[in-house]
Amino acid sequence: MTERTVPKTSVDAPQPYRVGFLLINNFTLVALASAIEPLRMANQLTGSELYTWQLLSRDGETVKASDGITISPDGSIADNKVFDIVIVVGGVDITRSYTQKEVSWLQSQAHRKVLLGAVCTGAYVLASGGLLDGYNCSVHWECLAALQERFPRVNCTNHFYTLDRDRMTCTGGSVPMDMILSMITRQHGKTLTSAICDMFLCDRVRPDNEQQRTPLRRLLTTAQPKLAEVTELMEANIEEPIELEELASFVGISRRQLERLFLKHLNCTPSRYYLKLRLDRARQLLKQTNCSIIEVASICGFVSAPHFSRCYRKYIGISPKEERAALWPLKHPEGVLSDGSVTALPTSSFTALRVAQAEPTYGAVNIMFAPMQPDGQKVAVSG
Repeated sequence: MTERTVPKTSVDAPQPYRVGFLLINNFTLVALASAIEPLRMANQLTGSELYTWQLLSRDGETVKASDGITISPDGSIADNKVFDIVIVVGGVDITRSYTQKEVSWLQSQAHRKVLLGAVCTGAYVLASGGLLDGYNCSVHWECLAALQERFPRVNCTNHFYTLDRDRMTCTGGSVPMDMILSMITRQHGKTLTSAICDMFLCDRVRPDNEQQRTPLRRLLTTAQPKLAEVTELMEANIEEPIELEELASFVGISRRQLERLFLKHLNCTPSRYYLKLRLDRARQLLKQTNCSIIEVASICGFVSAPHFSRCYRKYIGISPKEERAALWPLKHPEGVLSDGSVTALPTSSFTALRVAQAEPTYGAVNIMFAPMQPDGQKVAVSG
């Protein structure tokens, strides 16, 4: 593979920029790799150790990623290593995957004026320690509602990543690469960043103000921009739902046209879709926060708790109280089948699925719009 030529650093170059990655149990491996690889390539292309990185865990023991792969860290948070920035790597079931020990250590790093960052759902851990109070932050959209309600002093955005003073947060997937490339650009210039992009076949560094999109909106944005505008307005107005006439007026079409768009492209009425969004949000809040059922009903725009409960049971299949009590426990222990028989060895994929099913947001997406089988029957996608 032919490498791009970039300026070498001089012999008087400063010490490497020290990056620590705090791995939270069930972290997403793709987010970690997306953050580390630009650092590796920056060193490779310049022939200099511009960056060093170390993987940390709470106690120095191995940490399991959300796909079941086990990672051996370089050390524990008790090792008193010195970093320039510490990045929290979150993932599945973040609200129940970290401990106060990790939060206290992050607070001590903040007191030492260490920059703090987070990828995927890692911002939730920072927020739990008050380390994002008064800051703008980004987090994976599936964790956004929980973070907003649990930590009202944090200004959550829907941006891919957010750089705010001494905090650097981003969503998941491949977005950490954009955030780290942005950091490299500030520290070493665009020439190096462009060379890294060439090596990774990355056509551009996405800006920090680009917004993350749910799968449905991604499809609608180019195909049906009016429909995309309306769904975005709905998502932004959950607590006080907007009347359909107003929604149609905001995007410059009639109510009848709006209804036709929803029926043609989403196979449902606007009211039904709006209700689906509110129930999605309610489900996340029930599973991820301590808000009472009455509070959840109010936050999601229902006139009363009984009305909320009736709608929830009708469309979700269980009551809000039953949803909260369930906490998505594992239906069967690892390796044990429903008939009681035992499998030989649980695979990583089996374990990863069980972990996903145990998290609060499992099945929270597409509750009422499941994919269709060839015969037209819906496939169940909720837990």
